[in-house]
Amino acid sequence: MGRHRTDELDDGYTPNREAPRRRRGGRGQVLVPLAGSVALAVLLGVAAFVIINRDRECSGDPVALRVTASPDIQPAVSQIAERYNKAGHDIDGRCATVTVAKGVPATVASALGGGGGKAEAMDLWIPDSALWVSGLRAKNPDVPAPGASIAHSPIVMVASNSVVPSLKKSFGEASWGGMINAANVANVDGPGRKVRVLALDPSLNAAGLGALLAASGVATASGAGEEQLVGALKSLSASTVRDQDALLASLGVKGAKVPLGVASEQGVWAFNNAKKPEVPAVPLYPAEGTLNLDYPVVITTENATVRKAAEAFQKELGTDASKKTLRDQGFRTPDGKGGKPVAGAGGFQAKAPVTLKMPDAKTVASMSQSWSRLNLGTRLLTLLDVSGTMALPVPGMGVTRMQAITKIAIEGMKLFPIKSELGLWQYSTNLNGQGVDYRETIPVGPLTENINGVLRRDLLNQRLATTQAKPTGDTGLNDTLAAAYKQMTDDYQGDKINTVLILTDGAGNDDPEGGISNAEILRTLKEEFNPEKPVSVLIIAFGPDAPKGKRQMDALAKATNGDAFIAKDILEVRKFFLEGMKRRLCSPNCD
Repeated sequence: MGRHRTDELDDGYTPNREAPRRRRGGRGQVLVPLAGSVALAVLLGVAAFVIINRDRECSGDPVALRVTASPDIQPAVSQIAERYNKAGHDIDGRCATVTVAKGVPATVASALGGGGGKAEAMDLWIPDSALWVSGLRAKNPDVPAPGASIAHSPIVMVASNSVVPSLKKSFGEASWGGMINAANVANVDGPGRKVRVLALDPSLNAAGLGALLAASGVATASGAGEEQLVGALKSLSASTVRDQDALLASLGVKGAKVPLGVASEQGVWAFNNAKKPEVPAVPLYPAEGTLNLDYPVVITTENATVRKAAEAFQKELGTDASKKTLRDQGFRTPDGKGGKPVAGAGGFQAKAPVTLKMPDAKTVASMSQSWSRLNLGTRLLTLLDVSGTMALPVPGMGVTRMQAITKIAIEGMKLFPIKSELGLWQYSTNLNGQGVDYRETIPVGPLTENINGVLRRDLLNQRLATTQAKPTGDTGLNDTLAAAYKQMTDDYQGDKINTVLILTDGAGNDDPEGGISNAEILRTLKEEFNPEKPVSVLIIAFGPDAPKGKRQMDALAKATNGDAFIAKDILEVRKFFLEGMKRRLCSPNCD
């Protein structure tokens, strides 16, 4: 195995010999062409001998090895395969023929995992990261384990060269901690005012998942609260780009905020080299270190002969010639060494960045699940208390309870991405005729939907800002909650987080005309809550009477796997909404 053909004669080799002297007349004129004929015959005989013996070593049908490689590394692997085929390697006496096709790792992984999608038949797979293989093996241990890595490419932050100076002023040194801080949706006064962080969809890109894992690990090690990480993930889910080239191309688009993205180091070089942008992209190496795309070899064939061919080609990928080819195309070898593309110009650094420890499989799976759940849309119905007590002043604030609560609602709405679906009901007693304690102010629907010429988001803000308390109204919370919960359950949408939000000054039920009792509403919620289609109740109360109703608040929330909070400050609502979002990660089995 691995023997090479003798191709010297095929390459046109002829020995250097002094030309024979010409002889005049006689027999010499006959002998010269005769001697030439003999020499030619000898040469042809030698050539035939070599060809016959070569064919004996490498004969019969070729052993076809089908390689599928990640699109970024496929050109380099194809170049290596071309040299390999010309060298004439034999496998059990048959010539090995390697063909290399492109395969998007997410698509190939989905096909291998039975998740749909089509992938070309292959015998050897080179994804851009072992993360794909780990994910597959977590579900099916029979999936082949990843073999040796043939190349590395650090995951870096990236920005347009023209904005790097201003980015450093508002963002500081490139770091994962800084990225989390800038992306945190609740940190409205942070660097996110001037910097827009773009994420690569981690369900489709290993660089995107690797960036989230690196950032999460750094945040956890620094003692940052989970709310901060959740806030960043929620923000990033609203600014996700499907593929790396699209992200890199968007960096040059001018806007109110400076765009900052993530990519592989090789991807940045390849983009600049192929696209020739007027303003090139610049890699920014995180101060804490980073994770690498590691391009493992995964042998998938079950055919013994083809496996030998795969193992032989795997060895070829580790030769010095192959390493040079990889370095010439912007990759680093597993030892961190790079070639001319990353030798120090254009923001690239010749020395490999510090490599962070790759999280274990459980952590990777948890991050993937967290992203998936946080990335779900929002469908939320807000129940706003407009009973008489809401007209009372808040001591020391110069506003009424209603004004404080509506500010909380408006503040909370800022945290929801534009694709969310929101609605608003008001409740007191007899708001919509005798015995009907609630009024549907704005039906639940997309924030971007036009209602009588006004976007739902703007209409919600308008109604909240102008809502007045009903001076003589009592608090028909239980009847309202029962009706709202039934509607949200009936209209449940599986691709969204479905929530009933109660904004009140006490979360108590005060209905002189009777209605549903506290015991009955708890029983109703417990009976209607479906873990397969969960609709949770989130309660935020503000005012001096709120602590009195805390016990009932907690009971209502717990019955639906929700949560209840008492706000002491209007801005504290950001934390409460993030707490609610964090519960998505454990739903429907939160403590």
